[in-house]
Amino acid sequence: MIRALTSSDIEVLVTYSENQARVQHSFFCIFLRTVQSLIHSYGLILVCLFGHLLVTAETPADKDFHKNVRVYIRAHCSSCHNSAESKGGVNLDVYDFAFNVARRGQLFQKVVKAVEDKTMPPNNRTRMTQAERDTMVAGINRILDKALAKKDPGPQIMRRLSHREYGYTVKDLLGVDFDALAYFPSEASGGEGFDNQSRVLYMTPLLWERYYEAADSIMRQVRADDDLWSGLVPKSYQPSVFRRIGNWWKGRGDNPIELWSKPAIRARETILPLAWKTYRRFLDPQEEEELLTFFATVYTENWQKKNAFDDALAVVFKRMLVSPKFLFRMEANLPTNTPYEVNNLELASRLSYFLWSSMPDAQLYEAAYRENLHDSTVLRREAQRMISDPKFKRFSESFVPQWLGVQDLVRNHQADPNKFPEFTSSLKEALSQEVIEYFNYVFKQGDLLKLIDSDFSLINEELAQHYQVPNVVGSEMRVVHFTEQPRGGILGMGAVLAATSLPTRTSPVLRGQWVLENLLGTRIPPPPPDVPDLVEARGHVKDEFDLRGLLEFHREPSECQGCHQKMDPIGFGLENFDAIGRWRDGYREGTVAIDASGIWGADQIAFDGPLELRSILLQDKDKFAENLTRKMLSYALGRGLLFLDTHTINNLKNQMIKSNFKGEDFLIGLVNSYPFRHRRSDQVDQYKDNVL
Repeated sequence: MIRALTSSDIEVLVTYSENQARVQHSFFCIFLRTVQSLIHSYGLILVCLFGHLLVTAETPADKDFHKNVRVYIRAHCSSCHNSAESKGGVNLDVYDFAFNVARRGQLFQKVVKAVEDKTMPPNNRTRMTQAERDTMVAGINRILDKALAKKDPGPQIMRRLSHREYGYTVKDLLGVDFDALAYFPSEASGGEGFDNQSRVLYMTPLLWERYYEAADSIMRQVRADDDLWSGLVPKSYQPSVFRRIGNWWKGRGDNPIELWSKPAIRARETILPLAWKTYRRFLDPQEEEELLTFFATVYTENWQKKNAFDDALAVVFKRMLVSPKFLFRMEANLPTNTPYEVNNLELASRLSYFLWSSMPDAQLYEAAYRENLHDSTVLRREAQRMISDPKFKRFSESFVPQWLGVQDLVRNHQADPNKFPEFTSSLKEALSQEVIEYFNYVFKQGDLLKLIDSDFSLINEELAQHYQVPNVVGSEMRVVHFTEQPRGGILGMGAVLAATSLPTRTSPVLRGQWVLENLLGTRIPPPPPDVPDLVEARGHVKDEFDLRGLLEFHREPSECQGCHQKMDPIGFGLENFDAIGRWRDGYREGTVAIDASGIWGADQIAFDGPLELRSILLQDKDKFAENLTRKMLSYALGRGLLFLDTHTINNLKNQMIKSNFKGEDFLIGLVNSYPFRHRRSDQVDQYKDNVL
C-alpha cells in the first residue's frame, strides 16, 4: 500500500539529501585543491605540455583549414556569426578543426555558396577580394571533397506507407477506391517538405485503430462487388452433403474438425498469390504456414455457415491489410558495414512507389524476378514504360502540389468571402488541377524550364473566365495560349498566387519568399524576434497601394534589410496578379497604376512586371536545376537530404542541365543513382570510418 509522506518523512529525506550534498561537495573541494596544487607546483610545465599537444595534434587538413579558411572566417564572418549574435542561427566562430567542418558539411556548403554568390559578407560590411574568396572556397571544398570520397547511400529507415500510398496500393491490389487522405489523421511533412518522408511516418494507437476499421470497410466493399470478389477468389467452395454428414459424424462430442483437402487446396491457391502481392515479396515457409493455419482455424470453426469459405478468406485478407508487412515498406538489413545493392524486388518497390505511389504491377514483378533490375538497360526500359503509363499522373498529383506548397489550397485556404465571393470551392479545385495537369503536360513534352516561363497553361471554362480568357468552353482541361496578358508558367497560376497571398490582399513578401525558396532553393531565415509584424507597423496603410512604402519602412532595421531586399522586389513584380490570381492593371478599381518594377540580385538587374521577372529567373538555371533535383531526390528516397548526398545531387543537376531539362531523362538518371539502388545497414555509424 502507498501512503502519503508525513512531515517527519520529509525531514528525514531533507537531512539525508543535505548530508549527501556535503559529502559530494567535500570530494569536489579535495579534487580542486589537488589540481590547484599540481598547477602551483608544475604550472609552467603543464601549460607548455598542453600547448605542445595542441600544436602537434594538428593534422595537415587542420593546418590547411587554419591558413586558408579560418583566417577569413575570423576577418569577415565572425563579427556577425559568433556565439553572442549568431545571425541567421549560424555561429562560425566555433569551428577550429577540419573534422568539425566535415561533420557540418551542409552548413559549410551554404557558406561556400554565399561567398561565391557574393551575398556574404553583406554590402554594409568590409568586402572580400576575389583572391580571398577563391582561397577560402577552395580550402573548404578540399575538406568537403575528402569527406565525400567514400560512397554512402545514406540512412534508409523502415517506413510506413503514407496515406496517399496506402490509398493507391489498395486500389491496385483490390480494385477499391479508398480515400485514405480523408479517412486517416492528417500527416506531417518532413525532409524537403513531402509526406512520404520516413521520419514523419510513425505509427500511433489511433492510426492502428483506423487501419483495422479501414481493412474492415475495404473488405466489405470487395465482398459487395461480385466482379471484385471473383477477381480475388476465382474458385469458391461449398461442402457437399456427404462432407457435411462426415463432418457431423467426426464432430460428435465436441471433437474438433480438421481442414480437409479440397478447401485447403483452394485456400492455398487464393491466399498465397495475394499475400505475395500484398507483402510485395516472396513469403518464407513459416509465413505461408501462419496464413494457411489461420484460415483453417477460422473456417473449421464456422464451416457449417453459408459462405463460410468466402467469409474465412475475407478474414485472412483483412489480417494481411493490418499486417506490418503490408503497412510498412521493409528492406533486408544485412549484417555488414559495407553499403550493398537492394534486391530486385526491393528495387521494384522503390521504383513503383516513386513513380506511381503504389505497389509494382505484374510486369515489373516479372522483370524483377526474371531479369536483373539493376542492369541500367532493364531499369531504363521499365522506368520509361511506367512514365508512359496513365498511373504516372499520380507522381504529378503527389509531388507537384507539395513542392509548390499548394496542397492545402482546396481544404484550408480561405480568401475573404466578402471581398472575393467568386473564390468558390469549385474554382479552388480547378486551380489545383491546373497545377497538376500543367506539370504532367510539360514533363511529357520534355522541357522543365517551361515550369518557369511559357505563354500557355492547361485550363477549362471556369478557369478561363477567372483568367479573363475568351473562347474556352467545357470542363475539360486543355492547352490555352495567353495572348493578351503576360501569364504563363507556374508564376502565373492562380493556385500559387492565392497560396502566397493573405485573405484580403496580396503579399509581396510571401510571394518573393516563395520564389526564392520553392523555385531557387534559397532559404530565407525567420525574422528576428524583436521586429514587429507588418500588421503592427501599418499605421496609415489603407490598402495594397501603400504596400511599397510600408515595406520600405519595415526593412529600415539593418537586420531586416538583407532578406527583404531579396524578397520584396520579386513580390512586387507579381503585383499585377491579385490575391486570387486575377490580372489587374491598377489598384483601387484601376484608378492607380501598379508599379511592378524591381531590382534583382547582387548584380542589380532591373525588371518590370512578371514577363521580365520570368526572363531573369531563366538565367538562374543552375539554382533551379539544383533545387528541383533536391526536391525530386528527397521525394524518391523518402528522407531528407544530407551532406553525403552532395555528389548525387551535383551529378543529377548536371544531367538535367546537359539534357536541356528533359524530365524523362532526369528521372531515369535518378533511379539509376547510387542511393536509389543501394542501402546501408541501420546499425552503421555514419562517421565511423571517416578519417581526415
